[in-house]
Amino acid sequence: MPTLKDIARECNVSFSTVSKALKGSPDIGAKTVRLVQETAKRMGYHPNISARALRTNRTYDIGVIFEDKTGTGLQHQFFAKVFDGLNVKTHSRGYDITFIDDSISNHKNYYDHAVYRSCDGVAIVYTDFSRPDIMKLIASTIPTVTMDYIYDKNHTAILSDNETGMTQLTEYAILQGHRRIALIQGEDTFVTQKRKKAFFSVLEQHHISIPDEYVRQGQYHNPDLCGKETRKLLELQKRPTCILFPDDYSSMGGLNVLEQNHIKPGKDISVAGYDGLMLSSLLNPPLTTYHQNGEELGRQMAEQLINQIENERYVPHVVEISGKLIRGNSLRKILDT
Repeated sequence: MPTLKDIARECNVSFSTVSKALKGSPDIGAKTVRLVQETAKRMGYHPNISARALRTNRTYDIGVIFEDKTGTGLQHQFFAKVFDGLNVKTHSRGYDITFIDDSISNHKNYYDHAVYRSCDGVAIVYTDFSRPDIMKLIASTIPTVTMDYIYDKNHTAILSDNETGMTQLTEYAILQGHRRIALIQGEDTFVTQKRKKAFFSVLEQHHISIPDEYVRQGQYHNPDLCGKETRKLLELQKRPTCILFPDDYSSMGGLNVLEQNHIKPGKDISVAGYDGLMLSSLLNPPLTTYHQNGEELGRQMAEQLINQIENERYVPHVVEISGKLIRGNSLRKILDT
């Protein structure tokens, strides 16, 4: 079995250079990284995980918390992108990921399970961030990073630009002549609060007021509930000319209700989603939406968490990941509102 010293001798570089190159460290040039990694592969090198753990006092295991409320698990199309980015970046840095939950044996909460697994750090993707065990985990010495939730300046958070996204969607609807704009929102979360604040801020800037009935309580990734709320909007005496859904997948429920009532999206009423999933471009008409860069959210979670684990001087901070407005034909210009 070849060793790091064998690879170093073959590449004519130092032992430390080989070690860093195999982890994809930014301290090493891309050409050297490629040479070392290709040589290691050719020589059949496999790292000795146990020896590395003893040497560094790390398990090289990243815990991931994802509390799924939709029942779709890892098939959730948006979070699947996040996990893909997280997984690829984690592995490129020499770490593995383990999903941890609160129902394993005697470990009845996330904190206990993270300790039991000896996780070097934990990526908190989605959960109730006010849970006592989550708060205990955040306050512990275990490095953590959160997605779309900010605790304080002492903890790193990776955020999608939710305010910008909702601002651009609402501004676009107004630009197309809409004044009667309805919002079906997701459950009450940090993300929902950000989007709702942006929505009403844009309306206020344009001196637009909407009835309370135009703001409906839906749920992320729940077509059935969002379909029911769409039906309630259609039953109003003065129904909206545009409906904004909490995400692309949940908009399917609303589109089904429109079809059942022989109402054509983009012609009789305008609709928009959120997330920018591939399915949105396959609809007829293509869905207007805001693309969230899920892969980059996942990559940044892994990058910032591992930097925190490996660097004692790491400074916690907030990283915001930009998305982009996708103009589909489901939201069209109107003349009479």
